Amino acid sequence: MHTVLRRPDFRLLFGALVASMTAESILVLALAIWVKDLTGSDGMAGAVIFAVVAPKTLAPLVGWVVDRHRRKPFFVVANVVAAALLIPLLTVRTSADVWIVYLVGACYGLSSIALNAAISGLIRTLVPIALLAEANAARQTVRQGLRLGGPLAGAALYAAAGGWALTVIGITGFVVAAAVAALLRAAEPGAPSRLGRTPAELSAGLRHLTTEPALRRALLGYGLASLVIGFTEALLFAYVERGLDRPSAFVGVLFSVQGVGGLVGALVSPVAVRRVGEVGALAAGVGLFGAAALTLTYPSLWLAVTALLLAGLSLPLTTVGLHTLVQRRTAPALIGRATAASDALVSAPQAVSIGTGALLVAVLDYRVLFLFVGVVTLAAAGYLWRGRRFSPPLARPGIPTQRRPPTGDHADHEVVASTRRDR
Repeated sequence: MHTVLRRPDFRLLFGALVASMTAESILVLALAIWVKDLTGSDGMAGAVIFAVVAPKTLAPLVGWVVDRHRRKPFFVVANVVAAALLIPLLTVRTSADVWIVYLVGACYGLSSIALNAAISGLIRTLVPIALLAEANAARQTVRQGLRLGGPLAGAALYAAAGGWALTVIGITGFVVAAAVAALLRAAEPGAPSRLGRTPAELSAGLRHLTTEPALRRALLGYGLASLVIGFTEALLFAYVERGLDRPSAFVGVLFSVQGVGGLVGALVSPVAVRRVGEVGALAAGVGLFGAAALTLTYPSLWLAVTALLLAGLSLPLTTVGLHTLVQRRTAPALIGRATAASDALVSAPQAVSIGTGALLVAVLDYRVLFLFVGVVTLAAAGYLWRGRRFSPPLARPGIPTQRRPPTGDHADHEVVASTRRDR
């Protein structure tokens, strides 16, 4: 990872990501707490998370918008827009104003899709193909590190100063991210070729994901696992209360342990991609999650710690493996739509499984459900592992500290040539 961080252009992008991710990590959970405080309703508080996630259904349209613009200017403007979207939160005072929180949450969820798609394209522009895994791992290091303290810091800040302080910090984070990203000297081609508004153009990213062999294998396997991974959101509460006989707040401790595993996973994920390829790294991540689920079938504090470390370790492996595969196997002109579509294909099954798990845990023993999650995810991991031949690891040649990234037709040719070799 130190190799990619020695590149001045990526260091600037990394600084921008730290600022925007810090704002994000303290904001989303704290908004739910804010609504709970205003209304006293757990359901209305949970609806905030739904409002943020619901715009995923518009991912193909958002990806199409991203692909119509150069990456750096779009990323800068998107951060400014994200900051502006938070300003109405400064007017929230009573339960009658809760609709503002929902509206801002939905708009923020929409902007986060655009930001993720732009970031993926910007990384592909700034970083050579052989360093994509390291760049994505650096991004995950920030995300996993913030999971350790970000939500807790947001909750503490809300308790001490109220929602306005959260809003100000969120706005500041996105503005700083825009200012830092504006300093980037990204060697991009001119304005992208004008995209039509036909259904074919809007669905081009999804069509690419389903026709390219490695991407199709990755998304089928990970999609299967995602159908049950979300069960654990509700199962952990049952495990803590019924199995460990501890208060539900202890789940927060386990999530902190998961964050430690996530940091380790972010550090080792580039090595995994180099050793077994992107699909292989994705298989390893899904398999570790399956092992964690099976470990949780027996209630024990030490087994719980072990399981959450494994679950944390799995998350960066799956994320880095999938993001790197999409970037490597997608032409730059299509990467916004492909990234947005892949995010939607993964998050939609997870959202369904979270709701399904909440229903099932009320009627079935949590241990049976953890066993089911473990068996399904290990089966998905096996399917992915058998498909690792579709994305053999890249040789890692000596890479200069700074290199002008390929642009235009040459970049497209590089991706296509790589895909043909790997097939």
